[in-house]
Amino acid sequence: MSLEEFKQIDSSSIPVGKLIVMIARGLQIYLNHHLEDLGINATQLHLLIEISNQCDINQEKVSERCNINKGAVARSIKKLEDKGLVIREIDENNRRQNKVSLTESGWETLDRSVKILNGWENEVILEKGYVEKGLLQKVLKEISIKTMELNQGD
Repeated sequence: MSLEEFKQIDSSSIPVGKLIVMIARGLQIYLNHHLEDLGINATQLHLLIEISNQCDINQEKVSERCNINKGAVARSIKKLEDKGLVIREIDENNRRQNKVSLTESGWETLDRSVKILNGWENEVILEKGYVEKGLLQKVLKEISIKTMELNQGD
């Protein structure tokens, strides 16, 4: 369906979940295009953000928090390590686990990437002024929490 065709559809006939998926997919395409110069993709940015939230986080925790399977996380972290953006070290408390942290270059890449992400947010969310960004963040976090709770039993 073209953009013009989509614009003609009554919004009340589109399930919210579909709209969320369309936004997420559109953001991923946008980020992959704009992050190309930094040598990372949207998934790797997602991991960098999560790693930045907790010093020496283990890969399993990154996998859980990002809702990405352990194998995909391990592959992505290996790529980030090869690019010098993260360091992996064996966890002394559990030698089967790797602790991951950002390098100085990782922090710089994250900072530049977040500016790209903020640019998208400013253009998509703030420009139209439909909703205050803080309120949207709060509502989306609550929806995320509820979604995670629903999926815990699966």
